[in-house]
Amino acid sequence: MASNRYTLGIALFASLGTFLYGYDTGIVTTTIAHPSWVEYMNHPDPGLVGAVGAIYIAGEAFGAVLQILIGDKLGRIGFMQLLCVIVTIGCVIQTAAVNIGQLLAGRILTGIAVGALCATVPIYLSEISSPKSRGLIGGLSGVGLSCGIMVSNWVGFACNYAPYGTLQWRLPLGLQIPWGIIMLIGLMTFMPNSPRYLLRKGKVEEARNAFVKIRSDLHSHDVIQEFGLMRSQIEFEMERHLPSLGEAFKLYRHRVLVSIAVQVLTAVTGVNVIQYYQTTLYKSLGIQSRTVLALTAVWGTCAFLSSAISIKFLPDIWGRRKMLLLGVAWTIVTEIYAAVMQREFQDTNNRVGKGFAILGIYVFTVGYYSLINPVTWIYGAEVLPVSLRNKFMGVAATAHYVVNVAITEAGPSAFKKIRENYYYVFVGCCSVYLAIIYLWFPETKQKTLEEIAAAFGDHVVEVEEREVLAEEAALATKADETKSSSTAHVEVKA
Repeated sequence: MASNRYTLGIALFASLGTFLYGYDTGIVTTTIAHPSWVEYMNHPDPGLVGAVGAIYIAGEAFGAVLQILIGDKLGRIGFMQLLCVIVTIGCVIQTAAVNIGQLLAGRILTGIAVGALCATVPIYLSEISSPKSRGLIGGLSGVGLSCGIMVSNWVGFACNYAPYGTLQWRLPLGLQIPWGIIMLIGLMTFMPNSPRYLLRKGKVEEARNAFVKIRSDLHSHDVIQEFGLMRSQIEFEMERHLPSLGEAFKLYRHRVLVSIAVQVLTAVTGVNVIQYYQTTLYKSLGIQSRTVLALTAVWGTCAFLSSAISIKFLPDIWGRRKMLLLGVAWTIVTEIYAAVMQREFQDTNNRVGKGFAILGIYVFTVGYYSLINPVTWIYGAEVLPVSLRNKFMGVAATAHYVVNVAITEAGPSAFKKIRENYYYVFVGCCSVYLAIIYLWFPETKQKTLEEIAAAFGDHVVEVEEREVLAEEAALATKADETKSSSTAHVEVKA
């Protein structure tokens, strides 16, 4: 239990990375809507205002590419430290911006950092968690994201009551700055490195120490077995040297395509379109501005609570595959309902009907954030081979951001031209995904990352008895050294 609390605490802290992603994604929607911001920025044309969102997503895609290029060289902790520095600089520039150009510079820097963080944090969580609790631990990345969205929505609502002026939009942007600094301090002091990453770098003793600390809930024999399997599998994968991503893709095609597919799924559900443009949808129903902001804040709260409650029970008990299947089916039904309700009532004075139209958005949100959001990022990470996880997770994240920007940028014109029928684009995509998930997504609950390879038909190394004995000897030596050190300390103190 103590180990569970330790690992849970580490995971909660690491999820600050996805919290930053959620907050920064959500806060700009309300920030640029303030008349004081429009006036201060000299009434920028719609193209420049649209660039505030577009350049941010472009930065996210570049961040995912950056992860592919240098993520493995710096390691999980080192890379996240760099990203914390970048996100802090970007947030400072945004907050202090005196013109639209400076704001765009801050947005792209922040986008680079959070784009890479959102892909790196799930990898880190998947590598420090036990098979039985990886759904809970890994799901915290989704909870952190939804928490960031919720906080940004309530901050945006509260700042609407601030005195007219730059405080209305500088304060929400500035509230991001401390979180990057806090995360950086934690990464530099108490956050452990991934045992699997350390093994890949040949740091066996460091990896063993980190693993024993993270998994101290296990009996010594179980620690030896699991660490031995992990070490053997990583050594086996590293021996299969693949000089290019292309060759690696051919060898692990199924696993890579599943990772990419599950990341793209989050975009084609339309959740980001609803998040970004829900204010427009509410206004189309005749709702006033402050009520619109309040509804947006309640929407964010529903998203957070749905994720937080779900990860405690569903991923490790019910399984990722069932959650994704039900989540996609839920999306199809609720988006059809939302489209029908908006078509029937958005041009009427029927307040009850408009309430049912808003209900459709909320019901969709509860289903998405309780069934899809908690598992997509962790599933995308855990299905990949350890030796190539960082690179291919970057590829999957890039695919997600590219599809996301295409769907999101099409939103304003789509809602203007085809109105609520834009929902049916997402319904069609999700219908295809039902078949994809059913046919090609294996279950991964309560499996070690090495055992997941077997679910894809890959070779899994057996741990030989001599390797178990070697691990037992290493742990015994470590225990003797610790005991001797403690005895010497007591004698000196006496």
